[in-house]
Amino acid sequence: MVYIKQFGIILGVTFAAEIVRYCVPLPVPASIYGLLLMLFLLKTGAVKLDQVKDAAYFLVGILQLIFIPATVGLLVSYVEFRDILPQSVAVILFSSAIVIAVTGRAAQGVHNAAIRNKNS
Repeated sequence: MVYIKQFGIILGVTFAAEIVRYCVPLPVPASIYGLLLMLFLLKTGAVKLDQVKDAAYFLVGILQLIFIPATVGLLVSYVEFRDILPQSVAVILFSSAIVIAVTGRAAQGVHNAAIRNKNS
């Protein structure tokens, strides 16, 4: 029963994010609005971490299974995809390297700022 309530909260935030995406004329995916909305709700205390923690851990645990349909879809459409496969792999590797580098730098900056604030 706990999982049902927690999934209900997560689904409610997801639904609200879809409504925001529909109403706001920006090219931002609903998932980003959902993350921001959940962050806002958690930070303001409207939703307590314990109210969604177990369901969130479950979803992270099965995250790999969520990508199976997309992978199967790519395999099914391989004939159409094979002509641009080398370019796609190059773009994926290049963009992944950039994301890893930027994320690492941002994490270092946040970590260093936290240490400076702690020592002050």
